[in-house]
Amino acid sequence: MNVITAMEILRAKGYKHTDKRKDLLELFAKEKRYLTAKEVLEAMKPLYPGLSFDTIYRNLSLFDELEIIEVTELEGEKRYRFGCATNDHHHHLICLTCGKTKHVHVCPMNEVAVKKNDFYVTGHKFEVYGYCANCME
Repeated sequence: MNVITAMEILRAKGYKHTDKRKDLLELFAKEKRYLTAKEVLEAMKPLYPGLSFDTIYRNLSLFDELEIIEVTELEGEKRYRFGCATNDHHHHLICLTCGKTKHVHVCPMNEVAVKKNDFYVTGHKFEVYGYCANCME
């Protein structure tokens, strides 16, 4: 995902182009890692001093609904990042310190035997948590 594509998705779904939304998307493009809503608010405050958590959460929820961003939960807190640019099926390694991710192109669902008449799978998520080489030092 990139800012231009994200803005096109918003426009196609009938949402307004605003500088706040564009700046928020540019933050995700720059960071390339999972961010908490608090980190997003702190990064945006210099540009928009009166910005509230409500505005941040509303836009994050919209971006999630439109599949512009991905959401995960670490240590009981939701974290957000741009959706992956690749369309191939993959999962992530996630650094617990810096939030950076790495693709894993192996899927454990291939090993799960699910009978078609017993359970209908609509989706799944597989994440591995740990520390990247930079954060281990």
